[in-house]
Amino acid sequence: MSRLKDIKELSEQDLIQWLDRHNIKPYRAGQIQEWIYMHQSDRFSDMTNLSKDLRELLTEHFTIDRLRIKKVQTSSDGSRKYLFELRDLNLIESVLIPEKNHYTLCVSSQVGCAQGCRFCRTAQNGLIRNLTRGEIIAQVRDLIQQVDSDPHGSLPLTNIVFMGMGEPLANYKNLVSALQTLTGNNNGLRISSRRITVSTAGLVPKLAALGHETPVNPAISLNATDNESRNFLMPINRKYPIEELLEACRTYPLRSHGMMTIEYILIKGINDSQDHADRLSQLLKPIRAKINLIPFNEFEGSEFKRPDESVILNFQKILLDKNYTVIIRQSKGADISAACGQLRCKVLGVRC
Repeated sequence: MSRLKDIKELSEQDLIQWLDRHNIKPYRAGQIQEWIYMHQSDRFSDMTNLSKDLRELLTEHFTIDRLRIKKVQTSSDGSRKYLFELRDLNLIESVLIPEKNHYTLCVSSQVGCAQGCRFCRTAQNGLIRNLTRGEIIAQVRDLIQQVDSDPHGSLPLTNIVFMGMGEPLANYKNLVSALQTLTGNNNGLRISSRRITVSTAGLVPKLAALGHETPVNPAISLNATDNESRNFLMPINRKYPIEELLEACRTYPLRSHGMMTIEYILIKGINDSQDHADRLSQLLKPIRAKINLIPFNEFEGSEFKRPDESVILNFQKILLDKNYTVIIRQSKGADISAACGQLRCKVLGVRC
């Protein structure tokens, strides 16, 4: 493995500063990034609008890395789970999900996770490290190339959700830097910010910052209607209880006509009763919100179960009757180690 720095770790401003130290005009940064992100170039020698000297200088100092594909699992519903190996041999997962007229990519932000949510497989082995800016971008860049080069494919990759391994807001600096490149219209990957969703377990201070620094869509993993239940499911609630989290949601600077997405994992006997649905409708009254109900995705060794279908539908009906937009989000890829972090655990040979 090369010891050279992956150039995707540099933002456009970082690259301009590096070029300036070598007495090279700043507009070259845009040309270099256009080759990397729009033309999917892996070699500086391909960048024919740069001088030969500059191409050689870049080759001496940088690489343009691809993530190593360790394993791919394809579901009967068309979803594809990629297990990627990083430079340091750590493993992360990304999931490519076919929708009606596009692909959605579920992206990881950390190797593991420190939040300790009881229903989450990734959390059971703790946090190893944050992903770098370049590693976050590479998941998207590499899978755009995979989709575009598929001779049998016809769907574009247009939507990104940060709902994979890790808590995105716990890796805030690298997340925001990566988002700038993902959404960059001039020299980035040109993904509309309206098509990017960042999900959080509820890091309240970083949630407020996200709203002021980026126009992406926020999603809150709520999953309970009282502090005792949420403390049990999600330890982060002890630091930022429901009242603080919902106030941050209420004051979040949503774009015009935008809505906060509230994610609610339905777990049998834990948070799926009629009383829970009624309380949820009351809690969300001050917030411009839509609700994603997510029936629990069972995995080996879990203490939780998925509710019966009648219970799920009744929970939805109660909220619909209160005039909320409510979608039941069915898990895709149930036959390919669908729980986040499960494929990584299988390959590593560890119990999680």
